[in-house]
Amino acid sequence: MSTVLERRAQRETSAPDATARVVAVAMLWITAVLLVDAGSTRWTQRGLGICTWLVLVWLLRGESPLVRMQTAVVIVFASIVEYTFSPLLEVYTYRFDNVPMYVPPGHGLVYLAALAIGRLEWVQAHLRLCTAAVMLGGGAYAAYGLTSAGRLDVLGAFWFLCLAGFLLWGPSRGLYVGAFLVVTYLEIAGTALGTWTWQAVDPTGLIPIGNPPSGAAGGYGWFDLAALLLAPALLTSWHDLRRRVTRTRAS
Repeated sequence: MSTVLERRAQRETSAPDATARVVAVAMLWITAVLLVDAGSTRWTQRGLGICTWLVLVWLLRGESPLVRMQTAVVIVFASIVEYTFSPLLEVYTYRFDNVPMYVPPGHGLVYLAALAIGRLEWVQAHLRLCTAAVMLGGGAYAAYGLTSAGRLDVLGAFWFLCLAGFLLWGPSRGLYVGAFLVVTYLEIAGTALGTWTWQAVDPTGLIPIGNPPSGAAGGYGWFDLAALLLAPALLTSWHDLRRRVTRTRAS
């Protein structure tokens, strides 16, 4: 059964062709950025960052205020995690030991792509099938990381359990189906190109990590959950603030 947030998202969904366009543009741009950055300089990364912000803003023009706020929440949360876990704790590191400028807006594109995949008519019509496929595929990937991969991947298995929880009890199953597809592709492509590399163990030295972790989408799901739960209240507060400012100026 669809949740309240899923039904609200369906009411605010763009036309089917527009939804498919969001998926296509976001995925093509993410792929292009990874390919260009594979042999780039810091200045190229900065240029990619500016262009990624422009692509994100262009895509958000066709979205509702709620989706725009959700995307903003993801960018803020993801950026905090990026700067904490990459330069500070070095759980994973980028080529220049920095956080490339395209990464914060890139998280916005990842969220939009996942959300758009979840809104596709075919996915909505076959949501149980898609959920089961992600559970089976993600579970097999996590099992591979625990038994057969070149590096033991306990973190990936834990994150898959998080993903399973989001799929079973989260506020929007379609979004998490999309997140699995987008984030898994992003992590495999990014690590294969050497854009970033995960360390073999976490900072405590206790938790083995794959490169990439198999269940990375489950870790990313916490950003999505924050967006879905916080954005409505933040949007209401924003509208209230604008009304108060308007009344103050008029008085």
